[in-house]
Amino acid sequence: MPPPTTPDPTGGLDAAAVDELLTRGEITVEGRLRDASNATLYCRIAYEGVERECVWKPVAGERPLWDFPDGTLAGREVATYALSEALGWNIVPPTVHREGPYGPGMCQLWMPGEPGEGLVGLTDGPEPEPGWLPIAQVAVDDGEGGQKPALLCHLASEPMRRIAVFDAVVNNADRKGGHLLPGPDGHVYGIDHGICLHTENKLRTLLWGWADEPLTDEALEALRGLRDALTTGLDAALAAHLTKPEVEAVGARVARLLDTGRHPLPTPGRRPAVPWPLI
Repeated sequence: MPPPTTPDPTGGLDAAAVDELLTRGEITVEGRLRDASNATLYCRIAYEGVERECVWKPVAGERPLWDFPDGTLAGREVATYALSEALGWNIVPPTVHREGPYGPGMCQLWMPGEPGEGLVGLTDGPEPEPGWLPIAQVAVDDGEGGQKPALLCHLASEPMRRIAVFDAVVNNADRKGGHLLPGPDGHVYGIDHGICLHTENKLRTLLWGWADEPLTDEALEALRGLRDALTTGLDAALAAHLTKPEVEAVGARVARLLDTGRHPLPTPGRRPAVPWPLI
């Protein structure tokens, strides 16, 4: 089934107005998303009579990781937004880096909708339903105290395919089903990009359904545009949040995708190709 339609989260604001709201608005914390690994706060943001919902992630609330430098996750979220915009696919919700409650952090426009709804699902059969692609065989509760096999699948839509390409570009180490949000008219948003953009290959995603398939003409055109943007100003914008080797690694991944012309395969013998938990 197609993803459900949800309202436009901008409420009719244009891109410049959203950026001004996120950059200059007053943030009021209303609650915390407790399932998140790092401090993720649900907030209201208001500026000159305009008010919207947003997510606030202070750097001070980031949990240290062994493989990512401390205090860099908020910046990585902003860098992935810049790459999403350069691709022209509107995958990452509007995101800025600014001062706010508890110091500097990442402020992102709130996306309504149930994470993963209509995008990731289970089937009892050995094959996915038409319009879906398989991810992995899993075990689920059979309702009688035991377990039964099921097939975890993801929707085979073009918006989901774009996210698969985007994740290869940003080297997403954590594309769970809960990080996919249905948007208006079948659009799909991706959120939670704090552990992206490492120099080493760390791609872990549920979206392996197109692995080793040829990239679409649309994807190749978008990647060529991104390659050009990385030499005409985007590299400098990324350098505000990433190291020079990390920026160079983005260019190398784009070049590799254009050279092969195919969706990547999981790297043999490396870390698990799918994140945990899956959803």
